[in-house]
Amino acid sequence: MNQYFKRQVFQAGKWAKPRQLACLFLSTLAISASAQTNATPSNNAAAIAAPSSSIALMQYDKPDRAEKILDGANKEGTLTLYTAFRPQDLPLIIGPFEAKYGIKVKFWRSGSNNVTQRVIREAAGKRPEVDVIMMPASEMEAVYREKLLQAVTSPLTKDLIPSAIPAHKNWSTVFMNVTVHSYNTQLIKKEDLPKTYNDLLDPKWKGKLGVESKAEEWFSKVVSVMGEEKGLKYFRDLIAKNGMSARQGASLLHNLVIAGEIPLAMTIYIDLPEKDKRAGKPVDWFVMDPVIAQGFNMSIAQKAPHPHAALLFYDYMLSPETQKLLASLHYYPASSKVVNPYASMKLEVIDPVSTMDNFSKWTKSFDEIVIKNSSSK
Repeated sequence: MNQYFKRQVFQAGKWAKPRQLACLFLSTLAISASAQTNATPSNNAAAIAAPSSSIALMQYDKPDRAEKILDGANKEGTLTLYTAFRPQDLPLIIGPFEAKYGIKVKFWRSGSNNVTQRVIREAAGKRPEVDVIMMPASEMEAVYREKLLQAVTSPLTKDLIPSAIPAHKNWSTVFMNVTVHSYNTQLIKKEDLPKTYNDLLDPKWKGKLGVESKAEEWFSKVVSVMGEEKGLKYFRDLIAKNGMSARQGASLLHNLVIAGEIPLAMTIYIDLPEKDKRAGKPVDWFVMDPVIAQGFNMSIAQKAPHPHAALLFYDYMLSPETQKLLASLHYYPASSKVVNPYASMKLEVIDPVSTMDNFSKWTKSFDEIVIKNSSSK
C-alpha cells in the first residue's frame, strides 16, 4: 500500500468503515494508469444478480466436490481476478488454467494498494465484480477486516507450509515473497559480501547501499528480531556511518543495482535477481539472518459472482502442478509437496495482523530513521 492510503485508513490499528473508505477513495483513487487488464467492466445487472452467499459451496467437502465445482464453473464460464502478481508472470499462470478448463479469466492487475482500494470501493458501492483476489498478506488482512472475504475449505491446504493458512481460513498463501539482498557482480565480489548485518557497518559500504522506500514491514520485522532497542540503534548507526539510498519501487531498485548506480540493495524479492542472473545480467543475491518473508495470498470475495469458477481457480493455484510452475519461475512455493530450491532458508514471516495493529508506529520509525536520512527519496 502507498503511504498516503495507509495513513488515511490505518488509525490506531483500526480501519474505517466501508462507507467512510468509499468517500476517501472517491477523492484519492484514480485507477492507476499502470494497471493492466484483459477485461472490460462487467454488466452491473450481472453483478447484482450474483448470489449473495456461497458459504455452503466454499465449505463443501463431500466425495463429489471436484465434480460439483467443475460442473458449476463450466456453467459460469468465467471468473474475474484482481491481483498484484508480477505482470510478466501472470499470463504464464492464467494460460494453463484457461487451457485446461476452458474457463476465461478476466484479470485486472495493479499495485496492491490499488487492488485493496478497488475491492473495498466496489463493496461499498454494492457493485461486486471480483471473484478472486491475490496480493500480499498485509493488504489481504485489510480486506479481511472489512469482512469482504469468505472462508474456504480445500483438500489442498493440508499440503501447505505452516504459516499459509490462518485460523479463519479466509485466505491461503500461494507463495512467499522472500526479501533478499542483491548486488552488482561487476562492482562487488562474492567473497567480499557481508555475512551479517553488523558487517554492513564497515566503512567500505559507505555510499553503496540502497533500500526500497516502502519497506517499513521488512524494517519492522528485522528490528523486532534483533530486539527493538538494539534494532533501532543498528539502523541509526548504519545510516549515520554509511548512508542509504531509498528508491520507490522494488523493480526500480533492482534495475539500479544492475546499472551499478546502487551496488547493494537491502530489500529485493528473490525472483527478480534470480531471473536476471540466469539471463546473464550482472546481478546476484544473498541472504543474511534474519531472512524476512511475507505471504502472497489468495482469497475468494464474499460476494463472488462466479463462486464455482473462483473455487476451481483457488484449487488450481494450490495444486502441485501450479506450485511447481511457481517454483520454476523462482518463487518460494507454499506447497510442501513440491521441490523448493529455497527450502534451506529459515524464514522470519511477517505477521499481517501485527503489521495492521502497529503500522503507524513502524512507519514513523522507518521514516525518521531511514527515509529522512536517505540520499534519495
